Parts: sequence; structure tokens; C-alpha cells
Amino acid sequence: MDHAADAFRTDLMTITRFVLNEQSKHPESRGDFSILLSHIVLGCKFVCAAVNKAGLAKLIGLAGETNVQGEEQKKLDVLSNEVFVKALVSSGRTCILVSEEDEEAIIVEPSKRGKYCVVFDPLDGSSNIDCGVSIGTIFGIYMIKDGGEARLEDVLQPGKNMLAAGYCMYGSSCTFVLSTGSGVNGFTLDPSLGEFILTHPDIKIPKKGKIYSVNEGNAKNWDGPTAKFVEKCKFPKDGSPAKSLRYIGSMVADVHRTLLYGGVFLYPADKKSPNGKLRVLYEVFPMSFLMEQAGGQSFTGKERALDLVPKKIHERSPIFLGSYDDVEEIKALYAAEEKA
Repeated sequence: MDHAADAFRTDLMTITRFVLNEQSKHPESRGDFSILLSHIVLGCKFVCAAVNKAGLAKLIGLAGETNVQGEEQKKLDVLSNEVFVKALVSSGRTCILVSEEDEEAIIVEPSKRGKYCVVFDPLDGSSNIDCGVSIGTIFGIYMIKDGGEARLEDVLQPGKNMLAAGYCMYGSSCTFVLSTGSGVNGFTLDPSLGEFILTHPDIKIPKKGKIYSVNEGNAKNWDGPTAKFVEKCKFPKDGSPAKSLRYIGSMVADVHRTLLYGGVFLYPADKKSPNGKLRVLYEVFPMSFLMEQAGGQSFTGKERALDLVPKKIHERSPIFLGSYDDVEEIKALYAAEEKA
């Protein structure tokens, strides 16, 4: 056994250490935010373990059956939702939760209430569970407006008011990507330690990318600018090489690749979904927040995504996000169409 190497492993930047370091830069902070994040991280570790067992659970007869306690075994997305709701409520730091799985916002009971609102998609891309494709959890954190009663308006804020956003991807490794408003950092779960270790410090997206990511199956229903942009990716007129198409169909995985390799991810509005398909609060906002923090940008076809003010908690919006120059091109196409 290599003791020197093992000793070196104790000097790693864990996510706990990272968050506490950040906290120490704000002498006025009471550690509430750090406690909330540690509960989110715990939820992600639990879901990661459950996702890794997903295929086996079927084999050994878990899903959909009744266990010893007489509880029915739950589908993964329902289980993940319960895990996060319980983890967030028990932190004692939240007052409103909005989950993709729940029709209504959850107002936390007064005895466990704190000053943060958390919006989340507990298991994004869950239709991909059975084929082993990467799936993930997405979250965003707001603070309630005036420290008073928790009201629904507290979560219906534009994305630019978010304090923090991130996602956890359950793929070939378990990756946690986080921004608290000063850059983006990526952590990878070391299963032997049960700790997230900083592996991608200060992620910056390339200014221009070689990849575009979109569901081309919807092409016949696209609007003009989207069709023109994709055409330009495939058949560039300026002699530059064509872009590669990469589309996984799991937003966390597609955005993660876009963040690291550059390029653009788009889910435009079309005739079938005139308001787009992705949800504003817990898909569009957190991913747009991360993109901007990493030096990219994000656009809805009308405005900067983070300026959008949602009217309903499950509102949808078109989205174009990724490398700065690529999104700039899309913005120019929309501006040209408006002129015309």
C-alpha cells in the first residue's frame, strides 16, 4: 500500500472545504447557505447510488413491488423527488420548494423554515434510465425577497436574481457542477471516500465551439432563424468547417458537454411547442446561470434568458445557450428576422 499517495489524498479540495472557504470570504455569513448546499450534495449522493442500482433493482424484483415494510418500491424519479424534498426541508434553511415532479409549490412548515427558495428537477432525462444514458439533477437557489412570509412570488423571480445554481450528472462518473455567482466549478464523486473532489476548477466555455446540439426530429416545425442557424452549422458559406451534431436528449448531459467543449445547445420553440419545451425555473434558469458564469451566454429567441420573469412555476421557454460567439450568431438571425 502506498502510504504517501494515500496521505496525499487527504489534502484534496472537497466540496465541503470549498464551500467553507467561500463562506470565509463573507465574514457576515452565518453558514446557512453552506448547510443548505451540504443537504443538496447529500441528496445527490443518495440519488447517485439509487441510479447505479437501477438496472439491478428490476432484476432482483424491486421496482413496482411491495417491500418488507409493506411500502411499494418507487420509480426512480418519484424516489429522487422525495429524497430532495426531505433533504431540503430537514436542512431548516428553505421556505419554498418548486419541483418538476410536484404540481404545486411546497411551502415549508413554519418550524423548519429558512430564507432560501430552491427550484429543482430531481431527475432530468429520466426516460433515459433504462438505457444507461447520463441523467441528472438540476437546481437553483433564490433568497426570499423581504424576509417576511414565504409567498409564491418569491420564486417567480428572474434568473439573474439567483444566488446559486448547479447540476449533478449521474454518468460514467458522478459530477457536481456549481456556481455561487463567482465562476463555475466542477467536482467528481470519489466513491472510495464518498466525497466530491474539485476536479474542474473555474470552468470557462470556449468562445466558439465546433458542436451544435438540437433535436433535429423537430426540424419541420422550426421557425426561420433556427432553421437558418442549423443549415449554417451543416453547410457553412464562409469556408469554415461544418459543425458536428451531438444530441443525447438528456439536458444535463448535453449542457455538460457544451460547457466543457464549447458549442451551442438549443431547444427552440416550434409549431408543436410554441413556448418551447424546457421549464424556465428549474431547467432554463440554472443552466443559463452556469453558462453566463462560465463566459457563455443564453438567449430565448427574444431576450437574455436570465431577464425572463416567469408568471407560473412550470412555465416553459425556448432556449439557446452555449459559447458566446455561437449564441451571438443566433441573436443576429432573430434580429434580422424582426427587421424583415
